Amino acid sequence: MTRIAIDGGQSALRLRVLPSGRTGEGPGYTHGPDALRKMLDAIGTAAAGAELTGPVEIVALGLTGYPQAPGAAEKFAADVGELLDADEVRLTQDMVTAHAGALPEGYGVVVAAGTGLVCLAVDRDGTWRKLDGHGYLFGDAGSAFAIGRAGLVAVQRARDGRGPVTKLADTALDPVTLYRSSTLVDDVARFAPEVLRCAAEGDPVAYELVVRAAGDIAETIAAAVAQLAGEGPVPVACVGGLFKGAGEQLLTPVREAVPSRARLTPAAGNSLDGAERLATGPAGTYADLIVMHRR
Repeated sequence: MTRIAIDGGQSALRLRVLPSGRTGEGPGYTHGPDALRKMLDAIGTAAAGAELTGPVEIVALGLTGYPQAPGAAEKFAADVGELLDADEVRLTQDMVTAHAGALPEGYGVVVAAGTGLVCLAVDRDGTWRKLDGHGYLFGDAGSAFAIGRAGLVAVQRARDGRGPVTKLADTALDPVTLYRSSTLVDDVARFAPEVLRCAAEGDPVAYELVVRAAGDIAETIAAAVAQLAGEGPVPVACVGGLFKGAGEQLLTPVREAVPSRARLTPAAGNSLDGAERLATGPAGTYADLIVMHRR
């Protein structure tokens, strides 16, 4: 019988039908009051693109923008079940599917960085610890939003004469206009690639912002590794759109700043692969991080 894996990310929502392997895609997550409705629409779009027909046994999905309000995750899981005619829905946060995809053995740390940033550490006995993922106001240190915001602050400081001259100020963007944007968080995060570009071209202000972000990420990794028992090496996978776009420009200073136990490791798979693991096997370590809906 058909099973479905879904990765609801920032840039796109991806769906994989099992065992056929057919795929579909829908729009990614955007912040806002109607974010969950748009996510449900995106699932429908992806299902249509994958030519999904007939009943579904299990749907497993990991979401950016996981519903946090009381009862919201349960309701969203039920809505997904109704939309896809599914007997069972396994709904979780994107950090879980990222971890399941990146570290199939289960042990280790995954840092998922895009617009936001969250870290999941899983010990050999299956105990887990979530770090950061506290949102753009109170956390997400080292994220694309954090880098973008720091870059835009540098722009304003340079234009005012309160800060050093920087290529970042060459942007045509007036940061103040973003206050009126309904997609403020995403718009600020979109400035991160400009910070990375200017840093790569030798701009000292932008370079310092990238080093600072790497230090914040390394601090999160260090705290995560410290939660795991023993003294041996800990595999650490850095995944998500920020690392994909920045590559070694960000990974190198992170690697230089993490404690010796942390061993940066290429991810074995992506979040969609992790969702497939949750759709086809037992929840295992992640059981208490998953909301189940059965009809």
